[in-house]
Amino acid sequence: MRKLDLIQNALQVLQPEHLEVLDESHTHSRGLETHYKAVIVSEQFAGLNSVKRHQKAYAAMGPLMQQIHALALHTYTPEEWAQQRVAPASPVCAGGHK
Repeated sequence: MRKLDLIQNALQVLQPEHLEVLDESHTHSRGLETHYKAVIVSEQFAGLNSVKRHQKAYAAMGPLMQQIHALALHTYTPEEWAQQRVAPASPVCAGGHK
C-alpha cells in the first residue's frame, strides 16, 4: 500500500468531514514518498489551537510519522473551512528544491 493511502487511513480516526492528502515529493530532492500535505477538516479541532490540532494529527499518524520527512498540516473546523475553502501552498523544502 502506498504511503499516501496509509496516511489517509490513519487520519480517518479524526473523523474528517474533508480530507485531502497530497504527495508533494516530486518537488523536493529527498526522494519519493517523503513530503506530504494534508488538509483536514474535523469537528475534533473545535476549541483547539494549531499546536493541539497538529498533535492530534501526529498522534493519529503514530509510527507512520517516522517514515515521512515532511508533513504540512492544514487543520480546520468545519466552520473555518466553510469560510476558507482552500489551504495555503506548501513552502519549498529547506532540503532542496528540484
